[in-house]
Amino acid sequence: MVHTPNLRASFRPQQSHDGRVKAVLGPTNTGKTHLAIERLCAHSSGAIGFPLRLLAREVYEKVCAIKGAEHVALITGEERIEPPGARWLLCTVEAMPVRGPVRGGPKKGANTRFTDLSFVAIDEIQLCGDRDRGHIFTDRLLHARGRDETMLLGSSVMEPMVKALVPEAEIVSRPRFSTLRHSGAKKLSRVPPRSAIVAFSAEQVYAVAEMLRRFRGGAAVVMGALSPETRNRQVELYQSGEVDYLVATDAIGMGLNLDITHVAFAGLSKYDGVRQRRLLPTEMAQIAGRAGRHQRDGTFGTLAGTGGHDAEFSDEEIYAIEEHRFAPLTRLFWRESDLSFDSVARLIDSLERPPAKAELIAAPQAIDLAVLKRLAEDPDIAPGLRGTGMVRRFWEACSLPDFRQQGAETHARFVARLWEELRHGVLGADTAPRAIAQLDNTQGDIDTLQGRIAAVRSWSYICQRPDWVLARDEMAARAREVESRLSDALHARLTERFVNRRTTVLMRKLGPDAGLLCVAMEGDDVLVEGEKIGTLSGFAFRVDPSARHEDARLLQAAAEKHLPDLLARRAGELIAALNAGEADVAMQGESIVWHGHPIARIARGRALLTPTLTAAHLLDRLAAPLRADLVAALGQWLARRWKPLAPLAAMEAASLDPDSGSDLRALLIRMIEGGGMVDRAASGVEKLSPPQRDVLRRLGVRIGPLDLFHPAMVKAAPLQLWQATVGGSGAIAQPMAPVVKIGEKPVPRGYRRLGQEALRIDRADRLLREAHARRKAASGKTGKTAFSLDPGEAVKIGLSTRAYAHLLRLGGFRPIMPRVLAPEIHGPPAPLVWRWHPPRRETEAATRRQAAMDADSPFAALASLVA
Repeated sequence: MVHTPNLRASFRPQQSHDGRVKAVLGPTNTGKTHLAIERLCAHSSGAIGFPLRLLAREVYEKVCAIKGAEHVALITGEERIEPPGARWLLCTVEAMPVRGPVRGGPKKGANTRFTDLSFVAIDEIQLCGDRDRGHIFTDRLLHARGRDETMLLGSSVMEPMVKALVPEAEIVSRPRFSTLRHSGAKKLSRVPPRSAIVAFSAEQVYAVAEMLRRFRGGAAVVMGALSPETRNRQVELYQSGEVDYLVATDAIGMGLNLDITHVAFAGLSKYDGVRQRRLLPTEMAQIAGRAGRHQRDGTFGTLAGTGGHDAEFSDEEIYAIEEHRFAPLTRLFWRESDLSFDSVARLIDSLERPPAKAELIAAPQAIDLAVLKRLAEDPDIAPGLRGTGMVRRFWEACSLPDFRQQGAETHARFVARLWEELRHGVLGADTAPRAIAQLDNTQGDIDTLQGRIAAVRSWSYICQRPDWVLARDEMAARAREVESRLSDALHARLTERFVNRRTTVLMRKLGPDAGLLCVAMEGDDVLVEGEKIGTLSGFAFRVDPSARHEDARLLQAAAEKHLPDLLARRAGELIAALNAGEADVAMQGESIVWHGHPIARIARGRALLTPTLTAAHLLDRLAAPLRADLVAALGQWLARRWKPLAPLAAMEAASLDPDSGSDLRALLIRMIEGGGMVDRAASGVEKLSPPQRDVLRRLGVRIGPLDLFHPAMVKAAPLQLWQATVGGSGAIAQPMAPVVKIGEKPVPRGYRRLGQEALRIDRADRLLREAHARRKAASGKTGKTAFSLDPGEAVKIGLSTRAYAHLLRLGGFRPIMPRVLAPEIHGPPAPLVWRWHPPRRETEAATRRQAAMDADSPFAALASLVA
């Protein structure tokens, strides 16, 4: 743990810790940090500890705008801005101002080590479970308290641990402001603009950024190894819209609030310092949660083609991320913070002391302890470590962060060189200036500059210690100046390598004048300065995926400028073709389609032949008057197409006439809903008066023995129009043959089932009328005399005699058994004779059952002979 110098005397040691503790837990984008800032500013004094220097700097600027810079302090390992009257502190968690343990004072664990502030907050408290820094966050969780209010901010996975270790805390859950949804794997070329691609190695970050530079104009790069200044500049490059993509490591997962709509993972595993492992669901959610900030929804997914099946999210991980449900933490990393400085051995023992609570687990050996052990065994160093003050100073030197990330051995050698001078007092007058001057070199590639920035950050940390260097303020300012110059150079290198500067400069220079570039059409191809940039199919513009010109973004911007004019020209041509009846538009379901794209949607209006048309989204770029003219022309085209439905329109008009009577109006409505046809048994036609039947006949409706129908509607074209208009159901035969074999399939619209066959209802009506004519010719109107029927007319149209018999039965005709001839008489069987009875409107199912039971009838035998 890093011990920083005490605050100024105006902050009194805390004497009590009765202030209420509140744990605000929830997923990303819940406004937790904003709430903490509000509570900080509401108190007379306070501090917030953040996991990153970048976050502390961002909130510092916000609080300065509220309280004034003269009252706000920024305290990090490398930077300290402490005005004399500062009462509100923004810090990194490690650099939060603490008091050293007071021997003989309150018992161990009392909260007297933290300065007396009215409000204290700790952000991202779930980092108590982090291997490297968890013990520091756990120490703050257990001991950091404000006099009046304490706030713990973090993920809901901390709830059980907060209840166990801070039982007095009030737990508040906050929902996410926006939704987060999984969108699957996407190729890099398909990743939408305003996206972040997350990789877990510098090599992969560079590879992805290079591909984006070639094909999309460029990308900003954010990595943990960059200095905060460089990260800020790269973030600004993205936020300003100069580039539409951000390539980052998991450094963006902690608190960077950016305008990101989609997060694509280039991999789902990383090296954690010990081994290569798959990301935890909580880590995935922390990174994916960068998409869709505030009230705007976001999506996350993977980058296709970057790995095997293990590079895809599992269903369980997707559910956990989308619903923010994760396994809670069951252990927190802990290390003793009340250290003994009597000797180095006692110090090491106290650092390795096991925790006393079951909820805590000893933290892995951190680099400061590793350096301490290595140097304590050095025969040139160990003899001089005598006395509490010297041991404490030695521990502070070993606690120097390893900004260069070169491992314990290399870092220990650097600390040993420092200690050669620190054990005698402050560093030599030229030590820090010479080291900083050697790093003040902006030449070199990206990796070289990153290494120099990491080294100068070490010296920025060293120069913050007033007991380590002379002229602390001057040295700290000099180190910050060098870091700033190196950061500028690194930003320039990153931009030069991963951003197509020519494209971005040209686009910024032209701006709204991008339309001055020459745009032409060759057929459906759109050309900008002779370069094919895309295709205009109907009203749909598609960018040519094969365009690889280095100024492709500029050319596309020019095409976008000219697109309204091109679309207006297309709309004029289509209107002229519609008025001339030559347009190649078509109906597909409820849409009018042109060049394969829907341009309008059909909805039923107040009357059948006056449907309403709604323009599709493809027409949104047209001027409103032109769009209205196009919709009107489509309406006229549709009216011409609607002529086959004129019979239904006449029925609809009659159904609205109050003089028609309720029974007739109900019948007409049923016929319209049935596509101009209805089963007579369910029609209610028997209730109609003679004048009402005359109205039906004038409308062209034929009242048949089995069905009421309009002959013009028993055709495929009008039935299809009816189905598209009113949403009618049922299959439509193509073509509408007189007889179709259906088996057990549903009966097509306009047909009547006759066993395994279906007969069109107008042909059924004709056959039954012919049967009645034969009946009347043979026996008059009484119908009591038997008569014979020739099935030849039915057979001619493809109807089997069995189905013909089925139809006759439905029409009220019944066969009469012929007289059985004597066995010695030979010759053809006697013809089957029929008699008609008024039908009782029995159901078709009952008729089928009767026909099945009568399978041995003479007509069945006749059917087998004819067949």
